[in-house]
Amino acid sequence: MGTQWENFLKNLGEWEGSFDGISPTGEVLKSVPSLLILEGLEENRRARLTLRRSQTDYRSLAALKPDVVQEFESLGRHLIFFDNGAFSKGNTQLGPFSQFGVEGGFVAGDRRLRFVQIFDSNGGLDFLTLIPEKRAGSDATFEPALTLDKLLGTWQGEANTQYPDLRTPDIYPTTLKVKDIGGGLIEQELTFENQTIASTGRVEGSVIHFNSGSLPIRLLLLSNGASMTLPMQLKLRQSFFLEAGWLLEPDLRQRLIRSYDETGAWVSSTLMTERRVN
Repeated sequence: MGTQWENFLKNLGEWEGSFDGISPTGEVLKSVPSLLILEGLEENRRARLTLRRSQTDYRSLAALKPDVVQEFESLGRHLIFFDNGAFSKGNTQLGPFSQFGVEGGFVAGDRRLRFVQIFDSNGGLDFLTLIPEKRAGSDATFEPALTLDKLLGTWQGEANTQYPDLRTPDIYPTTLKVKDIGGGLIEQELTFENQTIASTGRVEGSVIHFNSGSLPIRLLLLSNGASMTLPMQLKLRQSFFLEAGWLLEPDLRQRLIRSYDETGAWVSSTLMTERRVN
């Protein structure tokens, strides 16, 4: 298992992509071309991040102005990097009257997929952003838009749960079964660590609503094989999680889950890698 810094370095490179604003029902509202350059300095003991976004084609570098330039040699305690370079970052505490947000990212060869989920000071969903990226000069491509049929079946995988105090991660097998039971409903059953969690979702286009719990959850099926799972409203004194998924290949999916307890404190981040077996 690599160190946090070694895992972070797996994101080095020049990444061409776009910042896609996503509506609460999954539509792309606005797409802004981007170029992110993450380079190692002093034999990778330090790093520099440069992010450029433009309304024009990112290949016209004269039209790009640096939006963000940051140099650093250590990582904050609000984020976790996994062995494959995937990461989870965000607020460590949900509090009253303050904005709350998380960001995460997946890495697979010459492709990255990042996401941002922001809630306003009243806990309501403010905005969502999806950021598909490919390494500059590569011919990498993404999966098409995610649809329900691409999620149906039995998925077996492994979960890697890491903690803010960087204790030894918990690694355990998982099984996810997703069935279309008719009438615009799906049934989902997740088994892990001798626990089984079952839920029923109502399908409305590219949105699946899970309303059986105390905090209604919405699963958005998005472009580039992506998904986001989150409540539309965060509540104090109630545990919750925020999730994003990426279908890398027709039968290979990863999910990032950031979990908070009933005090609003960040308790863990989990990377799940799942393969469809039938």
